[in-house]
Amino acid sequence: MPIQPPPETTQRIETHEMSPDETRQSGGAPSARGKILVGAVLLVLITAGVVTFLNRSSESSALAKETEAVAVPTVALVQPASESGNDELVLPGNLQAFEESPIFARTNGYLVRWYKDMGSKIEKGELLATIDTPEVDQELYQAKASREQVKSALDLAKISADRWANLRKSDSVSQQEADQQASGYQQAQANLAAADANVRRLEQLESFKNVYAPFSGVLTRRNVDPGALINSGAGATGKELFDIARVDPLRVYVSVPQAYAPSMKVGVKAVVTLQEFPGQKFMGTVARTADAIDPATRTLNTEVDVPNKDGKLLPGSFGEVHFATGSSVPRITIPVNAMLFRAQGPQVAVVDKDSKVHLRPITIGRDYGATLEILGGLDASDQVIINPSDSLEEGETVHVAKPGGGDAHS
Repeated sequence: MPIQPPPETTQRIETHEMSPDETRQSGGAPSARGKILVGAVLLVLITAGVVTFLNRSSESSALAKETEAVAVPTVALVQPASESGNDELVLPGNLQAFEESPIFARTNGYLVRWYKDMGSKIEKGELLATIDTPEVDQELYQAKASREQVKSALDLAKISADRWANLRKSDSVSQQEADQQASGYQQAQANLAAADANVRRLEQLESFKNVYAPFSGVLTRRNVDPGALINSGAGATGKELFDIARVDPLRVYVSVPQAYAPSMKVGVKAVVTLQEFPGQKFMGTVARTADAIDPATRTLNTEVDVPNKDGKLLPGSFGEVHFATGSSVPRITIPVNAMLFRAQGPQVAVVDKDSKVHLRPITIGRDYGATLEILGGLDASDQVIINPSDSLEEGETVHVAKPGGGDAHS
């Protein structure tokens, strides 16, 4: 049976294919819009992430820089002052008596009377006080009586020794008996010598009942009154009777800095001035020096003797001593608050041109109160830190404060 072709309409439906334009219009249009939307979202997210990362990196860098800047200390600087040298050296000095001595009793007793009071001018050997010594007097009487007894025994021993010596010549006594009598005589001589010594000791003690001045001067203190019990010696029970000072001349002790020690020679002239005598100058002369530098103060102890015939200068006073050193070396001074006190000794912190700190040991001269004289370790061109921190270290970097108050960062 012959096959008939299908109807025309059916064949068209089965064999019809969609064109590309029809495909994009029907099913492809929503897919393209989604891809575009996803791409835009991803681009926004990536951009936001990059921006956030850059912002955080910039903030971290700024914070690190700020922290580093804060960690570097800011300091204020001062330049050492250079002053013209002066050929006159002025130092503080203490006036002391040329000789000064406390007077103690050398015997026990009671004070009968004193003859010189405080402020009296006295001469050497002048009687100052009288002490009653009844115990010593009685001991002296007893010692003299004992001496007489010993002397009598000595006479008897001598007679016996001579008699036995004569008897020995005729063999009337043995040699042993003669030697015993001779030995007894020698012992009696020794006993007499001891008795004499005891008498002289007590006589000397009794002579101390009169107290005399050992040298000429001024009585600066009287510590006893009549009737007071007097104990001999300067021990715990002893009490000084008087204090005597020789005030002409006076000794003036000065601590001379090490840098000026070579100028301190015996015979160098000096002038002493005191605040209570304005405009007056008292001439003195260097009498002696210690010939050694004190390691604690780096100074030379120097004594200047000043005549004081009229007694105007008083021992214990404070004055200024002027020396003509003949030196015109410029002086360098810094404020006191620029110093560092550490185990290595006095130091200062100096800042170089690279804003680096360098710690320098210094040698201090005279103290002017607010400023100090620097004898070594510092130049006039150095930049010194004011009020340095105790934590400053060698080679540390610092910021230098401007005079107007701002910071000059290195």
